[in-house]
Amino acid sequence: MPASPSTARAINDRLALRLLQQEGPLTAGQLKQLTGLSRPSVADLVERLAAAGLIGVVGESGEQRRGPNARLYGIVADRAHLAGLDVRTEGVSVVVADLLGRPLAEASVPIGDGTATAPAVGQAVALVERTAEEAGVKRLHTVGIGAPGLIDPATGELRGSSGLPEWHRRLAAALQERLPARVVVENETNLAALAEQREGVARDRDTFALLWFGHGVGAAVVLDGVLRRGASGGTGEIGFLPVPGTGGLPSARDCEGGFHSLASAAALAELAHRHGIAAPAAPHEPHAAALVREAVARAAGPAGAASAPAAAFLDALADRVALGAASVVAVLDPGCVVLAGEVGRAGGAVLADRVRDRLGRMTPLPTEVRAGALGGGAVLRGALLTARDGAQDELFAPPER
Repeated sequence: MPASPSTARAINDRLALRLLQQEGPLTAGQLKQLTGLSRPSVADLVERLAAAGLIGVVGESGEQRRGPNARLYGIVADRAHLAGLDVRTEGVSVVVADLLGRPLAEASVPIGDGTATAPAVGQAVALVERTAEEAGVKRLHTVGIGAPGLIDPATGELRGSSGLPEWHRRLAAALQERLPARVVVENETNLAALAEQREGVARDRDTFALLWFGHGVGAAVVLDGVLRRGASGGTGEIGFLPVPGTGGLPSARDCEGGFHSLASAAALAELAHRHGIAAPAAPHEPHAAALVREAVARAAGPAGAASAPAAAFLDALADRVALGAASVVAVLDPGCVVLAGEVGRAGGAVLADRVRDRLGRMTPLPTEVRAGALGGGAVLRGALLTARDGAQDELFAPPER
C-alpha cells in the first residue's frame, strides 16, 4: 500500500534532516541532488521544516551568484538540548550539548563508596542541573545514561546487581521526575562501541567486537551494523568468562575467577608491580592506565635495563588480553577487535600489535586488532550520541498514518 501524501512528505522531511545532520549545512540544490526529489518538493520541505523551527538559513554557499539558491540551510541546534551521563561506581560525569551533539558544558562529581542511596542520587541530579544551568539550558529534551550492569531488554531499565550501588538503579527515575526529560539508559560498554563506530576507530566496520579495559572489563558486539544485547541484555559480560590462569572459576554472582581476575585494573596494577613498573596515578582514570602508558614509553626507548621489564610487562599483558579476545573471536568471528577504555587507549598500537600477533597464533580466523581512539571518554560520548538519536527520532518522526 503506497504511503499517503502526508506520510510521504514526513518521510522526505526526515531524510532531509538526517542529511543536514550528517553533511552539515546544505543548499536547496544540494538537498535536491542528495535526496533525488524534484525542485518543487525540496522547496516545499524547506518551507515546512523552517516553519516548524527545525532548520534555518545559516549562511551562503560561497558561489558567485547570490540569492535564494545560495542559501545554506542547517538544523537549528538549540531546538532541543541533550545531556549524556557516564555513571561509574566512584562518581558521575555529565556533558550538556545542543541538538547537533556539540558540547556546551561538562562537569563531574565523585561519589564515595559509603554514600547512601538518596544523597548519591541527589548529588548526581544536582550535577546535571548545575551543568545545564552553566550551559544556559533551561530544559533538557533527552538524557542518555551509560552505566555498568545489565539493561533489561523488556523494560530498558538497569537490572539490580550485588556488585553495583543501588543509586545507579534509582538515578534514571529521579532524573525523569526532576527535570523532566526523556531518559534512556544503556550499558556503558555498548555506548563505547557506539562512539567508536560513529566517531572512532571502527567507522569503517559494520561488524566488530569492542573489549573494554578500565576499572573492570567488558565487551560489546556489533554485527552487521546492529548492536547485539542478547536475550537477557548480558552480551559482553566477559568478566565472567572462565579462562586459565585464575586459580578458580567465577560464580553467578561474582566474576572473581573469571577473565576479570586477569584483566581488571587491580589485576593489571599487581602485574605491573611484579615487573617493576611504577607511575604516578592520573586523575579520572584507573591507575593501571598510567602504568601501561609508562611501560609503553619505556619499551619505546633505547634498549637497556629500563626497557626490558617494560617489554616483559607488555608481553604478559598481551597474553592476558589475548585469552579473552580469542574466546570472543572463536564464537563471533568479528574480523576486528577494538581495545577500548582507559587501559586500551594507554596501550595504543604497541599493545594492539602484541595482541594481534598472539591471536594470529591462537586462531585461524583473521582478525584486526585496533586501539580505541576515545579512551574513557567513549562512554560519555556514546551516551550523548544516544540522547541525540532519541531526540532526533522524536522531533523528526513522521506522523502516524
